[in-house]
Amino acid sequence: MDFSTISDIVRLTWLAGAACFVIGLMRMNSPATARNGNLLSAGGMAVAIAATAILLFARPTVDGGVNGTGWAIIVVGILVGGGAGLYTARTVKMTAMPQLVSLFNAAGGGAAALIAIDDYLGLKAAPDPQINVATVLDIVIGSITFTGSLIAAGKLQGLIAGKPIMIPAGRIVTVALAVITVLGAVFLWAGNLSVPVMLLILAAALVFGVTMVLPIGGADMPVVISLLNSFTGTAVAMAGFVLGNDVLIIAGALVGASGAILTKLMADAMNRSVMNIMIGGFGGGEGTQTAAGGAGGTVRAIGADDVAIQLAYAQHVIVVPGYGLAVAQAQHAVRELAELLEERGVDVKYAIHPVAGRMPGHMNVLLAEANVPYPQLKEMDDINPEFERCDVALVVGANDVTNPAARRPGSPVSGMPILDVDKAHSIVVIKRSMGRGYAGIDNELYTNPKTGMLFADAKDGLAALTAAVKAL
Repeated sequence: MDFSTISDIVRLTWLAGAACFVIGLMRMNSPATARNGNLLSAGGMAVAIAATAILLFARPTVDGGVNGTGWAIIVVGILVGGGAGLYTARTVKMTAMPQLVSLFNAAGGGAAALIAIDDYLGLKAAPDPQINVATVLDIVIGSITFTGSLIAAGKLQGLIAGKPIMIPAGRIVTVALAVITVLGAVFLWAGNLSVPVMLLILAAALVFGVTMVLPIGGADMPVVISLLNSFTGTAVAMAGFVLGNDVLIIAGALVGASGAILTKLMADAMNRSVMNIMIGGFGGGEGTQTAAGGAGGTVRAIGADDVAIQLAYAQHVIVVPGYGLAVAQAQHAVRELAELLEERGVDVKYAIHPVAGRMPGHMNVLLAEANVPYPQLKEMDDINPEFERCDVALVVGANDVTNPAARRPGSPVSGMPILDVDKAHSIVVIKRSMGRGYAGIDNELYTNPKTGMLFADAKDGLAALTAAVKAL
């Protein structure tokens, strides 16, 4: 079989892989089919990688032989990268999943930028304008994604302070970096071949990623992760144009577009614009207050036995999970409690806020891991009307997304859509302390006369409730 025929077969295989990406992405619209959609997309990528490897092996050399050089590097790269990805994905704790996603974004953006840098360094003359544009955009977007994602991962991991970090004259520096990048790109797009200018653009973009993410607070990290994921996809698409690889173009475009849509939805869930989030986040990280301080009122502590009675004899219970549930690894404990209540005839649902946790869909993934039935997971718009008919709202580690202060002006969370927990007949909050959320303000829900505070680690508190319900 000649190389031309092999090339045609490989391109058809690429299209088949791209079709798997599209179908897989469509299946991710529902939690019930998301896992299969992810597997289908991964299978499409595996097929595309195998086809590319065959094409590289079959490509004739100058003397007409077969190009076998570089195979060792390719195989080692696949084994090392694939092995590291498999290990981290299987061993990472759910609380560290946002950090892992950020690191994957950094790896994707950095790899795409390296492709463009290598291609540019190998040029002997100014490239075709279309390729030149893609090359420069790949370097810029990939570099910003690389450093920005590393900073985001550092904030999430606690290696960098979660509160907004203001750089002296930070906005001026950021604008200056943007101007340098744009002017350098225009210079190269004009047909000039200059490695020093390319390196200047690279340096400016790398620093820009740092100055862009540092001033953003932890409360906005879900949106930042989603935006950087979109950047990664765009950088990969640009790398596809540089290499003339159809599957990279399609895969990158899908990731870029879906990430951009998700970013817009996340920003809307916070009632803020993406530009407002990127210019400067709100929130000063978590703080602590005494249990008596609350939000300017009286906090009522409650015991596990009292809560168990409320839950066991309720008709409708809504569980509101938050980041505290993830920190305590309490997803299995809450499912066990819910199953026990259901055996007693209680209707149990879960209220999922779009930005609960530290990344898009964090609570959905967490509860799916514990095999919580998908139909019980209700999005904010669907569950909010049910709080008025709810006997008990059980808040487990959620904070800012339940704060009634968002309904009135003058608060850092003003205008942010929240879960209407305060409309339930009775409210129980499981929390270790009266610590503030990432918005840096007290939660007025905690001083609501209907609210009882069960001060405990989420996992321990849920275990105590389960034992108390069994004892009734």
